Amino acid sequence: MFLLIGVVGSGIMAERLSPTDVGLQLFQNAAATAAVLVAIISIFGTISADFNPAVTVGAWLLGLRSGRQVPAMLAAQVLGGCLGTVLANLMFDLDWVDLSAQTRSGGHLWLAEVVATVGLLLVIFSLVRTARHSAIPYVVGVYIGGAYYFTSSTSFANPAVTVARTLSDTFAGIEPSSAPMFIVMQAAGVGLAVVLVRVLFQPAGR
Repeated sequence: MFLLIGVVGSGIMAERLSPTDVGLQLFQNAAATAAVLVAIISIFGTISADFNPAVTVGAWLLGLRSGRQVPAMLAAQVLGGCLGTVLANLMFDLDWVDLSAQTRSGGHLWLAEVVATVGLLLVIFSLVRTARHSAIPYVVGVYIGGAYYFTSSTSFANPAVTVARTLSDTFAGIEPSSAPMFIVMQAAGVGLAVVLVRVLFQPAGR
């Protein structure tokens, strides 16, 4: 919930503060999102699986989470994300749901989502497997802040976030018809990342 409040809310504020400067809007959105990630991961989770279905499924595939937990967690992540977007809309005096008209489609954007998701999972699970859990909030925040700039899709890298961002026709929004391919590419990124983690990083203690 707080992740989407940060992502969507900062996007709305950025549009209002810098209405003619998209580059500055992106910087403000990226900085706020990175800061929120550091805060919520520090408070609520050790590997951010409570906020991102891609990480939850990756953790399950790597044997770090029980499969029985996964369905309920995925549902909670999507519902929490949607609630966060609704709250962000309401805080800025917008309709509580306003489906986004911002089309994000094309092979370059889909490739960017694979890259963004692979990178995020490599960051998280490399630190998990090398027993550096305390660094995760900061490294994830820095990575996502950077990925807003080095990926053409601005690094959604999270299926729950992707669904939730369809509910706001603002800076951070995504048209509902664009969301399914983003999620498919994120799923592909999970599979590739799991393979790379298994090859590159042995669990701590082995």
